[in-house]
Amino acid sequence: MKCLSLRQSYAELVAAGRKTIETRKWNTNFRGKFLIHSSKTIDNEIFTLLNIDCSRLTKGAIIGVACLYDVKKYTNKEDFLADKAEIWFFIEGCEEERTRGRHHVR
Repeated sequence: MKCLSLRQSYAELVAAGRKTIETRKWNTNFRGKFLIHSSKTIDNEIFTLLNIDCSRLTKGAIIGVACLYDVKKYTNKEDFLADKAEIWFFIEGCEEERTRGRHHVR
């Protein structure tokens, strides 16, 4: 099974279904279920912004399963910003991966 490694708290947010879009600079032809791996690296800015207690989150392990069902290519910032309610960061020319059917593995 494929696996996507994300920094905490992004991994937790995807596994909980609170973050349904992930942006990458590359495309993928893969569609289907994948494992969500929480890396040992922590994004302190997001913890602070979302008021998350990082001591309660699992790091360095598989924490969930999701399903990649679509990829959308952004060619300009305006298109990206039209979807900004679900996206936090913009990378020019990025590929958006849409997920659903998430659940925690605990």
